[in-house]
Amino acid sequence: MRDAVGHAPSQPDAALSEALLAWYDRHARALPWRVGPAERADGLLPDPYAVWLSEVMLQQTTVAAVKGYFHRFTARWPTVAALAEAPEAEVMAEWAGLGYYARARNLIACARTVAGKHGGRFPYTAAALRTLPGIGPYTAAAVAAIAFDEPAVVVDGNVERVMARLFGVETPLPAAKPALTALAARLTPARRPGDHAQAVMDLGATVCTPRRPACGICPLGASCVARARGTAEALPRKQPRPDKPIRHGHVYLARRRDGAWLVERRPDRGLLGGMLGWPGSDWSGAPDPDPPLAADWRRLPEDVRHTFTHFHLRLAVHVAEVADDATPRRGSFLPAADFRPQALPTVMRKAFHLALPALEAAP
Repeated sequence: MRDAVGHAPSQPDAALSEALLAWYDRHARALPWRVGPAERADGLLPDPYAVWLSEVMLQQTTVAAVKGYFHRFTARWPTVAALAEAPEAEVMAEWAGLGYYARARNLIACARTVAGKHGGRFPYTAAALRTLPGIGPYTAAAVAAIAFDEPAVVVDGNVERVMARLFGVETPLPAAKPALTALAARLTPARRPGDHAQAVMDLGATVCTPRRPACGICPLGASCVARARGTAEALPRKQPRPDKPIRHGHVYLARRRDGAWLVERRPDRGLLGGMLGWPGSDWSGAPDPDPPLAADWRRLPEDVRHTFTHFHLRLAVHVAEVADDATPRRGSFLPAADFRPQALPTVMRKAFHLALPALEAAP
């Protein structure tokens, strides 16, 4: 059987899947949300809540970055029902630093839907999971396969890379996505599909890495088209990305003499939606708006620099120490005892770390 681009590995699909599962049985990563192959063989089933939570957290983020967040979330909200009852502001604060804050809002909405409409139990199939808020094709397939052993096709960046190399797919991404998904579907077995999905992801993360893939220890190396051609590191090919535009804006950090900080919650929709932050301008580069209150504002010599998915951001930082009876036109003062810098999104936290020394040094 040949793939969508006319190449074929030297082993049948079933043999490749079996080789991969045998490798996974020996080399599976130990992850806090994972039930390993030995435990699974002993009858321990994955917790769908843990699988779902980890998959949402892992989107656009590394395993190393997610582990601490996962431990904190599950310690504080050990079940989907507990998360559903959590105040939204507290969940958003715990999420701060993971980025892509729409995911956190969808996380809350999904938990409340599962608790309120499904009796606290996640649906078993990818099709049913896709009806939940914030669950797209990838997350639905991952939860269905890993938590419920549905032979759903799970395709993330690691899987795309393994398929492109194994079958020698030269079409650049993103145009190659349908072909790579079809190839991943061919290899997805009816037996142990959840372990298979995790095996392909582990292979991409630890052996078939973006740079310097360890082809010599790959369980699929003998059948890999890209290895035979010497093109493994070049695949998958990608279309050149256009340069990101640079946007500009302003933020205002005011601290009262009693230590309270002037903050405001951002609108629910848009970047950093629903997160606590500093009053400021929009990021369109429009003329500087009025500051949030009358004060002796000082602009810091260094700007905040931050990169989002589609643009770079430069924020001018303005600071002021104000009287305890200062009345803002925007936002409200948060007492020092209630202020947690770690609850701010990363770009706002960067502004805080620039502003604090300047305020501490002020006479």
